[in-house]
Amino acid sequence: MVDSLKKPQFEEIRPGIKAPAKETILTPRFYTTDFEEMANMDISVNEDELKAILEEFRVDYNRHHFVRDEEFNRSWDHIDGETRKLFVEFLERSCTAEFSGFLLYKELGRRLKGKNAVLAEIFTLMSRDEARHAGFLNKALSDFNLSLDLGFLTKSRKYTFFKPKFIFYATYLSEKIGYWRYITIYRHLEQHPENRVYPIFRFFENWCQDENRHGDFFDAIMKAQPNILNDWKARLWCRFFLLSVFATMYLNDVQRSGFYATLGLDAREYDKLVIEKTNETAGRVFPVILDVNKPEFYEHLEVCVANNEKLREIVASNAPAPLKFLQKLPCYLSNGLELINMFFIKPIRVDHLEGTVR
Repeated sequence: MVDSLKKPQFEEIRPGIKAPAKETILTPRFYTTDFEEMANMDISVNEDELKAILEEFRVDYNRHHFVRDEEFNRSWDHIDGETRKLFVEFLERSCTAEFSGFLLYKELGRRLKGKNAVLAEIFTLMSRDEARHAGFLNKALSDFNLSLDLGFLTKSRKYTFFKPKFIFYATYLSEKIGYWRYITIYRHLEQHPENRVYPIFRFFENWCQDENRHGDFFDAIMKAQPNILNDWKARLWCRFFLLSVFATMYLNDVQRSGFYATLGLDAREYDKLVIEKTNETAGRVFPVILDVNKPEFYEHLEVCVANNEKLREIVASNAPAPLKFLQKLPCYLSNGLELINMFFIKPIRVDHLEGTVR
């Protein structure tokens, strides 16, 4: 058989259980935070909106949505070779990201119970949503004869500590960019159903509304803590998190452009649209957003793309480890310089009281 038609082999920790992808700076992270600080937050400034969001979560609009139908009941062996590898990577990354949210929200719900009833219940209900998403994605992996041991992931992954305000910045952007990613794919495949090569994409319209609601909650909780939005430090941190999220997505997606090509999408154009929409959405709560329409924004990103390609070539080479490190160093330094240059592109200030940008 021609090599390109062979099914790629994945490392397994036991038969049918995929070994987790190696952790890198671009892989989904697991988070923990200062639970006591979170429990003691005063939300009275925006409590009415938070209670309204809680009622919406209680309705559970998607309780009957994540049910596999007969379209899944077939062989997917025709998705083969490199395409199969990219599909498995997409499902694994998505499942890991959703499971990360589940773990964080579940622990927050548990730790805040009896201390901050509104937030505790909201986090518990959001963990319910994330568990459904992760389970649905893991079940999709089984169509490719693999699955993730989520219990093993819980124990084996490193956890990154973020103070609550950084959790808010990061998870708000994660949920909102998730919305725009899913709805953009859904709308594209709605117009081009011939490219919908696997049925999971039919679920993205309702699915992304969970992401949107979660993002709206973090919007409301940040407005309940205006001190994390209204000073010069907040402006710097918002720029940092916007840049981190956008750069990570762009570098990951361009590296896996073959996956998007399978769906009839150009990875770069897809990411530019998602970045534009997420940046615009962030302007509803963040005091600043990035000027992503500046040509140099993507010029800097493309240098990072080229550096990452060189890094992959170095990793795949047979050079000894000390030499590999020396070969990688210029790429790391270049990426750092490009990101610094992007950070210092003049941002766009947002005046929420007047509804204007400047």
